[in-house]
Amino acid sequence: MFIEPNLSGGRRGWIEVICGSMFSGKTEELIRRLKRAKIANLKVEIFKPSVDTRYDDQNIVSHDEKAILSTPVDNSQTILLMASDVDVVGIDEAQFFDDQLPAVCEELAKQGIRVIVAGLDMDYLGKPFGQMPFLLAKADYITKLHAICVKCGNIASYSFRKALLEGQVLLGETDAYEPRCRTCYHEKEQSLI
Repeated sequence: MFIEPNLSGGRRGWIEVICGSMFSGKTEELIRRLKRAKIANLKVEIFKPSVDTRYDDQNIVSHDEKAILSTPVDNSQTILLMASDVDVVGIDEAQFFDDQLPAVCEELAKQGIRVIVAGLDMDYLGKPFGQMPFLLAKADYITKLHAICVKCGNIASYSFRKALLEGQVLLGETDAYEPRCRTCYHEKEQSLI
């Protein structure tokens, strides 16, 4: 469980990363933290990659339909330009951003901004996804969330792609992906032998 630091004596920035497989509640946790920041009367700006239009063109929407207004952006440098005079920056689907995102988050934190980033830590092949490994390395706080394996009911940390399509990025929901535990995820490899 993440406990927000009590900082006295000035404004200090930091980076929080929320990661896990698909259907683990990453976006829901991001929305929860951002809403709490708004309740505390902090100025919040929220961003998502413009390629992610699965639920809504502008809102960040969790699988359980919780939503919060965001600004879709084409690249991470735009976040720096749009995040002036804010206390908190939220970024969803970080794995889809360009390779400048870790430096952007670091710069925001140096400016005294709390940066909350959510994204998939692994792709459907079980490999580190996009800029997430670099963000995890720079993070002050990390929250790893787990889904429930649809095969056996154990905790799931893998995103199993049901669709037989190539390419790392395939935007989808339960039609294309399902959460699986390590054992059930690796069963696919056994069936290919």
